[in-house]
Amino acid sequence: MIDQSHYNFAFLDENSKREIRRSLLKAVAIPGYQVPFGSRELPIGRGWGTGGIQITLSVIGRQDVLKVIDQGSDDSVNAVNIKKLVTACTGVKVTTDSEEATLIQTRHRIPETPLRQDQILILQVPTPEPLRVVEPRESVTKRMHAEAEYSPMWLTLYEDLIRCGRIGISSEYPVSVEGRYVMNPSPIPRYDTPKLNDSDALYLFGAGREKKIYAVPPYTAVIPLAFEDVPFEAEDFAGKRCRLCGAEHVYLDELTDSMTGRRVYECSDTGYCAKRRAEAAGEKRISAGSTESERETGGSVSAGASGEEMAR
Repeated sequence: MIDQSHYNFAFLDENSKREIRRSLLKAVAIPGYQVPFGSRELPIGRGWGTGGIQITLSVIGRQDVLKVIDQGSDDSVNAVNIKKLVTACTGVKVTTDSEEATLIQTRHRIPETPLRQDQILILQVPTPEPLRVVEPRESVTKRMHAEAEYSPMWLTLYEDLIRCGRIGISSEYPVSVEGRYVMNPSPIPRYDTPKLNDSDALYLFGAGREKKIYAVPPYTAVIPLAFEDVPFEAEDFAGKRCRLCGAEHVYLDELTDSMTGRRVYECSDTGYCAKRRAEAAGEKRISAGSTESERETGGSVSAGASGEEMAR
């Protein structure tokens, strides 16, 4: 546990936070553009979300409510340790409810509950450069972005389509932001990619090792790269539902039942799943209480009316 009295609020010094916030302002002003920043050292290994943590520490305030998820889970090792770090040096409230949170830091998932205008989603990014798969040299990829030269990326998608019959990218699906920059939306699944388009919330992306920040402001056009005759397709979970809460039309994790050996599905977003189960349990309690009340009063409303008529 960090002794908060020995550290500045939100761990980072004020100059570092101001520098990161200036980079964020530039990133918001130029959607999809990768802004360099001076990535700081943190008490956590690089590659474990230091870019996202630095953004969170730079924008968080005492009144904020924080939610941290890792691949949809609120209770993974990465999510728990990030929450411990942030709460130890800020004292802010944490939650597992996406609707209650004002700041959501995430790795590999976007919550199922649609985000609002007053929320910020911060994504941890391991590899911010979408052109790295076609060009390893940073100097060349910078020039390609400047000239909007994305033909090698289109060629890669076309070759994938020819070999496999479909575009087989499962995560980090490249997107076009406002028709200008091609962007890597972090290793979120294809299912989450359309949530970036015309969203009410602000999305911030931080890559600590690569020292890059970029952003998608609210109501920004974010379109997955796709051919006119081969449209973008997300994962299909039709006919499947969560075995815990019964949710359909959400992103599901496929598991194998150790007892029966059959495949089962659970919500990837554990906070969303837990909230649905709590609401269902509350409805059952209310329903059970109403039934018990009816028994105590002698049955239904019609029976009570008949009693009044008999009294008359």
